[in-house]
Amino acid sequence: MKKLFIAVAFMFVAQVSMAQTATTKAADPAFKKEVLRLLELSGTNAQYEALINPIIKSAPADKQADFKKEVTESLKGLTDKIAEIYMQEFTPEDVKTMIKYYESPVGKKAASKAGVLLEKGQAAGMEWGQSLQGIMMKYSGE
Repeated sequence: MKKLFIAVAFMFVAQVSMAQTATTKAADPAFKKEVLRLLELSGTNAQYEALINPIIKSAPADKQADFKKEVTESLKGLTDKIAEIYMQEFTPEDVKTMIKYYESPVGKKAASKAGVLLEKGQAAGMEWGQSLQGIMMKYSGE
């Protein structure tokens, strides 16, 4: 029984320690700054542009500029949330390594293609989704 108690106590201490480490990482402004830099270098912002441009074009032409400004401003909250996720999932060393990659020629190329890859990937996904309609009808019993 004493061994069981010690094992449970050890697991509790380990979990508290891990939670404190995650909280400490999330509260580190220097780490967050590096993650935000990574998100910029990696082309994440270009992907946001590719996602919001069709939405902006759906607004009346005379309101698109103001709409884009508001939508772009709202992305700051999303970027902060994405940064927090990166901070939970990656170490500062991981982020530094990824930044080195995105500062390299091939990394810069990958980042510059992020928006195009997203658009083409969405088109491919839509095409695939449409191709599923026949399969779905085959198995729906109709």
